[in-house]
Amino acid sequence: MPPGRKVVVCNADEGDPGAYMDRSVLESDPHRVLEGMAIAAYAVGANQGYIYVRGEYPLAISHLQTAIRQAKRHGVLGSQIFDSPFDFRVDLRIGAGAFVCGEETALMASIEGRRGNPRPRPPYPAEAGLWGCPTLINNVETFANIAPIIRQGADWFAAIGTEHSKGTKVFSLTGKVQNAGLIEVPMGITLREIVEDIGQGTPDGTTVKAVQTGGPSGGMRSC
Repeated sequence: MPPGRKVVVCNADEGDPGAYMDRSVLESDPHRVLEGMAIAAYAVGANQGYIYVRGEYPLAISHLQTAIRQAKRHGVLGSQIFDSPFDFRVDLRIGAGAFVCGEETALMASIEGRRGNPRPRPPYPAEAGLWGCPTLINNVETFANIAPIIRQGADWFAAIGTEHSKGTKVFSLTGKVQNAGLIEVPMGITLREIVEDIGQGTPDGTTVKAVQTGGPSGGMRSC
C-alpha cells in the first residue's frame, strides 16, 4: 500500500463465547455496515477498507460478498461514487479463529499476513496502522449506527441512554436464563433488568448471583 494512504477497518472478529451480535448484523443487513464504512472513509479521506470477519461465520461472509458486489453495481462502492471524485474499495479478510485477533493491533497484523500478535501503543492506529498508514478501526455495531444517526439526527440518538453514554447497546443474552437471545437496550440499563425482566430469570427460579459480561476478557458482575 502506498505511503500516506488512509484505511478504514471493520473489526468483525467476534470471538467471545456465546456472542453473536456482529454475526446477526452481517447476516441480516450487511449494506448497513458497508454504508457506514463508506461514510467514515469519506469523512477521513480514506480510499481502502477491510472487513476482518471470522471464518466460522460462512453465512455472514457470503452475505458480505454479495453485498459488496451489489454495492459496486449500484455505484455505492468503487470508483467515482455517485459521480463524485471519491473512490472507496472494501475487501474481506477471513480470520482463522485466533481469539487474540479481536484486539485491533493483532487484527491489523493478521490482515498484513503476519502472526496476530498485539503490539504496544503508541503509535496508535490513527497514526500508524495497517502497513504504517493512518487507520480508522471500529467494530460492526459502530459502523452500523452511522447511517441511522445521519438520517435521524444526532439529537435523536442522544435522546436515548444516559448523559454520558448515549444510544443503545446490543447484547447476546445466553446461559441459564428463560429468555435467551439477542437484545438491544438503552445505555444505562441495569444487569438486573436485563437478566430478570428481559431474560425472565433462571429456568428453575433460583436466584441469579452473578453474571459474566464481556466474555473471557470481561469479568463477573453481581446482579
